[in-house]
Amino acid sequence: MPFVTNEEAKSSVQDRAAPVKEPGRMARALDSDLFHSFLKSKVTVVAATGTAILFLLAFLAPWIAPHDPFDLASISIMDARVPPVWMEYADPRFLLGTDDQGRDMLSGIFYGMRISLIVGFCSVVVAAFIGISLGLVAGYMGGRVDAIIMRIADVQLTFPAILIALLIDGVAHGIFGAIDREVFAFYILIVSLALSFWVQYARTVRGSTMVEKNKEYVQAARVIGIPSVIIMVRHILPNVTGPVLVIATINLALAIVTEATLSFLGVGMPPTQPSLGTLIAIGNDFLYSGEWWIAIFPGLALALLVLNVNLLGDWLRDALNPKLR
Repeated sequence: MPFVTNEEAKSSVQDRAAPVKEPGRMARALDSDLFHSFLKSKVTVVAATGTAILFLLAFLAPWIAPHDPFDLASISIMDARVPPVWMEYADPRFLLGTDDQGRDMLSGIFYGMRISLIVGFCSVVVAAFIGISLGLVAGYMGGRVDAIIMRIADVQLTFPAILIALLIDGVAHGIFGAIDREVFAFYILIVSLALSFWVQYARTVRGSTMVEKNKEYVQAARVIGIPSVIIMVRHILPNVTGPVLVIATINLALAIVTEATLSFLGVGMPPTQPSLGTLIAIGNDFLYSGEWWIAIFPGLALALLVLNVNLLGDWLRDALNPKLR
């Protein structure tokens, strides 16, 4: 039997007692069921790739766009209504042609998609904040507070989102006037869309909160004297975020479409800062005169963006549904 020194014995014991290194967050994410479900769906992979490309084109617009449609010094009215490069009388400087003011359509789509996405993201964040807060309070407090919040939500559900947004825009128009309204059009749109979509978050979070508040960990937190606000934020909120992510993804597409509709109706973004809806509205006036590209190309960009986001939302809804696992 070989002789083992004390140092060798201690080293062997320490090696056996050394804790196993846990995988990092990235490794756990790549090994999760959600990621494997994502890779199995080819449609979802294509939608995610398309969404990523459109997002990059939108948010990198100041650096990759061929022209700056907001720079009045570089725009010439002599370049108005130039057709795309594959048509007769085209200009190679403008791949997708120009609009009625001589602005490059490709650059306008990049910048317009950027504005539409920013308005959509901000409105979803504000709507989620309002809806989650009211849903937590209604579900946790119950009683008269719950009844008041839910009756307000029920009343709002009877009005379409477009009608609510038009009402808020009309109130803002009366307060700020026509000139100041163009300055605050971005913020008016965000508030209008947020107040139109908060009900879905509130009702979903309320139902989940009513289930979670009766569980043992919430009861234990109450017994030891933790304030209700901390219980709602630290303990209940992390357990009700799954459905909220699905609603937020689907609402992003709805917010983009609603913003485009409002801009098309003339109560959204002004022509000086056009979104996709504003570009479509501008092109609609020339659709029957032969300049079809002014409306068709922004419409295709809007359709692709909404389609990809909706496909991601549908996959996320199915992936997070425990009944379908």
